[in-house]
Amino acid sequence: MIDDDAASSRTVRSRRRSIMYGVGAVVTGLLTVASCGTDSGNGGGATFTPTPTAPATSNFSGGVPSAMRSWAESKKAEASASASARDASASARASEFEASVSADTERARAEAKKQLGKVHGRGNATNDVSMTGVPLSRTNNVRALLVTMTNRTDKTASFAVQVDFSDSDGKVVETVVLGAQNVKPGQKAERYAISRKPPEPHLTARLAKAQRY
Repeated sequence: MIDDDAASSRTVRSRRRSIMYGVGAVVTGLLTVASCGTDSGNGGGATFTPTPTAPATSNFSGGVPSAMRSWAESKKAEASASASARDASASARASEFEASVSADTERARAEAKKQLGKVHGRGNATNDVSMTGVPLSRTNNVRALLVTMTNRTDKTASFAVQVDFSDSDGKVVETVVLGAQNVKPGQKAERYAISRKPPEPHLTARLAKAQRY
């Protein structure tokens, strides 16, 4: 009986040692896996913190990529060229309009001179023409009068007007002729009579002739 009990005790102790070795191996394996694994970000509770790695900079210069920069510069150049073209077009249109207005003014003045050459006396439209002086402060010290011609008839008419500028002695020192064409019934036309004389000495403007034709 004693021999059987001793053998039985040895067998139990041997089994216990085997179990302990097995548990130790499992624990060691789990620790190894934990130390080599990474956190997948799913909240699994892993305590391992990976060592930070600097971002790769071999393909980044710190500035705008050349292709994008070239595209942006080309768009900027296109916008600038478009703006310049618009400015040039507007300037050209303004010049053309100014030239057309000047051409019409000159034609009206030439026709007015012709019509006034036929007039005996002061003409038939002195009561239809009024003159208003324009302050020198608004004309950069250029003497000017706003001449208003009113067509009081029931037909389209044109006007020829002569304005004389006289000095303090009553001597006419300058004559300005202007005209307006195709003024509709009841309508008004306005033109500027501009003197080429200096603002001093003072000159007096007078409506010399006005002809409606």
